[in-house]
Amino acid sequence: MPAIDPLSLRRLAGRVWLAPGDPDPENIRGSVAVVADDRGSVLVDAGQSPAHAREIQSAIRAAGLPPVRWLAYTHHHWDHVWGACAWPDVEIIGHVSGQEILRQEAARPWSHRYLRDQVRANPRLGPSFRARALAMEGWDDFVVLPPGRTFTDELTLPTGVRLRHVGGAHAPDSTVVLVPDSGVALLGDCFYPPPAHLRAPDDGLDLAMVRGLLSDDYEWYVDSHGEPATLDQARQLVSS
Repeated sequence: MPAIDPLSLRRLAGRVWLAPGDPDPENIRGSVAVVADDRGSVLVDAGQSPAHAREIQSAIRAAGLPPVRWLAYTHHHWDHVWGACAWPDVEIIGHVSGQEILRQEAARPWSHRYLRDQVRANPRLGPSFRARALAMEGWDDFVVLPPGRTFTDELTLPTGVRLRHVGGAHAPDSTVVLVPDSGVALLGDCFYPPPAHLRAPDDGLDLAMVRGLLSDDYEWYVDSHGEPATLDQARQLVSS
C-alpha cells in the first residue's frame, strides 16, 4: 500500500494558515484554519474526526506554529466539530444557538451500528452518515463537545480574531471568523443550502449573504469546502 502524504498547512495571508480539505465530496472533510499567535493560536473548526484532528496537530507542530488555545466553531455540523475531543486544554467557543443542539448530539449513542440503523430509518441521511462511518476509526473516548463559551452577536478574542453570528439556511448558529490584520474572512458553510437530508429542490447558495459580507477590509474569503477566493473573485461570484 502506498504511503499517504501527511497533511500540511499552507499560509494564506498574514498569520492565517489553512489545512486543506478533501476534494472528494463523499468524504465531507472541509478545510480547517489556524490563526497563529504567540498568546495562543486560534483553531477555526475542529476537524471531522479525532484522526483528522491529530493530523492537523502534527501539521501545526511541523509548521512551528504556537499551540492552539482557542477553538472556534463556525457551526455545529459534525464535520466541523467531531474532532474537538482530540484537542485537550483548549477553550471551545461557539454561537449560543448551537450549544443545545450539540448537547443533544452528545447524548446520541454514536457507533457504526447506530449510523446504519439511522440510515435504514431515514435513507436521506445516507451520504452524511456513511461519511461519518468512514471518518471514524473507532468510538473509544469519542464525545461530541458543545462550546463551553458562547456568544450571541459578536465576540472578539484576545488575539484580535472576531466571531460574528450570521445564521442562515445551512445552520442557525453559522458564524464567520474575521482576521482583520490579515485581511481574511473565514465563512465556514454559512452561505450553503441546508444539509442534503433537509434540502428542498429549489434550495441553493445564499449569494445575498455573501454580498453582505464582502468588504474592502478583507482580501480573502474562505469557505470550508472550496478554494479560497480573493475579493474580486467573490464579487464575480455574487454578480454572476
